[in-house]
Amino acid sequence: MTQDISPKDPRPYHHGDLHRAIVEAALDVLSESQSTEFSLRELARRAGVSHNAPYKHFADKRELLAAVSAVGFELLAKRMAEATKELDSPRERLAAMARAYVSGGVNNPALYRLMFGGYLGGQEDGRPAIERTAANNMKALVVEAICDGALGRLIPDTAANTRKIDGAILIFWSHMHGLTLLLVDRLVGPSDKMEELTEGVLQGMLDGLANCIPEIPAGVWVGPPAPE
Repeated sequence: MTQDISPKDPRPYHHGDLHRAIVEAALDVLSESQSTEFSLRELARRAGVSHNAPYKHFADKRELLAAVSAVGFELLAKRMAEATKELDSPRERLAAMARAYVSGGVNNPALYRLMFGGYLGGQEDGRPAIERTAANNMKALVVEAICDGALGRLIPDTAANTRKIDGAILIFWSHMHGLTLLLVDRLVGPSDKMEELTEGVLQGMLDGLANCIPEIPAGVWVGPPAPE
């Protein structure tokens, strides 16, 4: 069974929490339409509030979408954590996270593209801090599995190993991100073979990393830089 990045999952909600209501409305519209071409007025109507209400919490649509993307990362991290909770083997945990990652993106492409695409990027200030924080929390799950021995050896999470750990993450992410987009864009298929395709790419990638983990060059980062 696949797991998606879906707004239908229960999330903390408090009566009168307008911020959460607007974000949930945006997640619903994004899932239904698979497009970010919606207005804050439409979200206000969905949430049952005045058309000006969203502006009490979001300066503009970009700020709203940053909050939506952050929730997407929280949902994906939850999926990844749930997929690994019964697993002891670090390699099996990393593999389970990879499967959750790919299936999540394939089942909600618009949210995936928002989270990992360039829509929220800016030449001056990069991606919004709320999104970067959530993305780095998700990344920490992958780092933990790698450091625990998912690639056939323990790699202590120390400054001396940062470039090696990020090198492993770069290879892992490149394979999973690439496969996700190939499946979404139907350049690889059919869709009912997604799990088999994911498994083949995943095991080949893990076997390769078990033999060699390339260190990233000095000065390179992997994933959105953490907020200062």
